[in-house]
Amino acid sequence: MAYQNRIRCLSQSLLMLTGVAILALGLSHGLLAQQDGLTIQYNDVRFAEASNAILSYLEGSFGALIMVVAGLIAIISAAFGQYRAAMGCLIIAVGAFILRSFIGTFFNDGNIMP
Repeated sequence: MAYQNRIRCLSQSLLMLTGVAILALGLSHGLLAQQDGLTIQYNDVRFAEASNAILSYLEGSFGALIMVVAGLIAIISAAFGQYRAAMGCLIIAVGAFILRSFIGTFFNDGNIMP
């Protein structure tokens, strides 16, 4: 029985050291990515165009549809006493309305703002 405990302890220690080594190797790549010789030029024009397309749909008639449906569901949910669902629907309705402002605030990207 003591022999099995020793093997279990040794195997757990070996697995722990392996996990730490994998984490150290994986995290060292992020540390080395900021050196002067390893700069990568990233073109985010396609991402900005896709974001603008999605946000234009949400600001148009589709966004209005989402807001109206979420508002109606919030009213119905509140009428049936499901206040948590009503608050979730209100958050969806308000989020569809001001999503572009949130993205511009948090990501500080001039390409997304109209």
